[in-house]
Amino acid sequence: MALREDRYLEKRGELFYYARRVPKALAHLESAKIKKRALRTRDLETARERRDLLEKADSDRWAHARLTGLANPRANGSSQDSLINARARAGLAGHPYRPLAEQIEAGNLSDMLARLRTLKGREKERHLARAVLGLVAPPVHTISEALQIYISDIATREIRSKSAGQRMKWEMTRERSIAAFTQVCGPTDMDSISREHAMKFHAFWRDRILPSEDKNDEDAAPSYKPNTANKQLGHLRKLYTDYWTYHGQENRENPFRNLSFPDHYEPTTLPFTDDWVRSQILAPKALTGLSKETRLIVPVLIETGCRISELVNLLPENIRLHASVPHIRIWATLKRELKTPSSKRDIPLVGVALLAMQQAPIGFPKYRDKATHLSNTLMKSFRSRGLLPTPNHKIYSFRHAFEKRMLEAGLDYGLRCTLMGHKDSRPRYGDGGSLEFRRNELLKIVHPVPKGFKRLYL
Repeated sequence: MALREDRYLEKRGELFYYARRVPKALAHLESAKIKKRALRTRDLETARERRDLLEKADSDRWAHARLTGLANPRANGSSQDSLINARARAGLAGHPYRPLAEQIEAGNLSDMLARLRTLKGREKERHLARAVLGLVAPPVHTISEALQIYISDIATREIRSKSAGQRMKWEMTRERSIAAFTQVCGPTDMDSISREHAMKFHAFWRDRILPSEDKNDEDAAPSYKPNTANKQLGHLRKLYTDYWTYHGQENRENPFRNLSFPDHYEPTTLPFTDDWVRSQILAPKALTGLSKETRLIVPVLIETGCRISELVNLLPENIRLHASVPHIRIWATLKRELKTPSSKRDIPLVGVALLAMQQAPIGFPKYRDKATHLSNTLMKSFRSRGLLPTPNHKIYSFRHAFEKRMLEAGLDYGLRCTLMGHKDSRPRYGDGGSLEFRRNELLKIVHPVPKGFKRLYL
């Protein structure tokens, strides 16, 4: 039951149950991770009323446990847990948690007196006093440890809709950034990271983006794209901000602020020409020897302009072969997100793409969540078969070629953005055109289906 008014309600058969997850910090106070109670009713309104009573009782008891220091018995041995509990206790007592030094610097006498009045008569409640007065020390974590906290506790909402493959890639890019920083600056504590550390890391990347001009210098570092450095600096900047915000210090100055490199990099990937696609890639037996799924995905790449990751993760319900206009739906799911919101789109199937998808009505399960593996497989195969006219041609060249064909055929800019999954810079009106309209426009650029295509190619 997704509705907020039906929170913590489960239904088994005809009867309702109360089911509520216990907060981690209070798990030692309960006998199970999820509290479950039979509500002994089939009526939804009655179940809601009984749920409200149980919910209030649990919330009050857990709030009292946090306030009195019963939450998380490991707090004394973990500065992270101590600070989290201190923030909760101070908030429950009516005061935002602020370190004592920050309170003194602010010089707000009325706030400090209010905190002392809260503690009057409760001086023996040590945990509460330390929380209200801001006497709990900040956590001490290396940047590598902070990343693990970020992944497990802070960024859960950001990664919850990613697939296993997407999450692995998301974590690996951030781990790579932390490893590079540690290589340059050593295993630094989060509390000790300074502007000097950030500038040193910035200089590290500057030397790789702008390598020595001496072509005979064997020790010169290889050249990297500015985007690579900007991503790593961005990961560090966000980790620092989110980590300290999580620990109640959202105003802490970020040492990685305003550090980036101008990115004037021009993409070198070239589009395939129509003649090359027709005479080489769609030639009879051009991909003989590859698995069926590997062969089938190539014609779909040619006539849809999709990213490999979008095609390999198509679910059967998003392959609409029996619709009046056969098409595929590039949609997010609960377990997989799209690259951008504008990537959501419906693409008619025409020419060789339609014939190929008819052979793959359930999609490409062999490569589901394995886009990088398929891309590497295709690149290796295309190189060995001479299907890449230059070193600047990649599998992504199909997407470039699709966009170029639409441009040269005079397709409307908005439609091109829709079919490519790009953000349209103009004001958006309507739905981007019906599927029938989109199909008719794509038929203006479709490659002819080679004679005997199904028999000789698929």
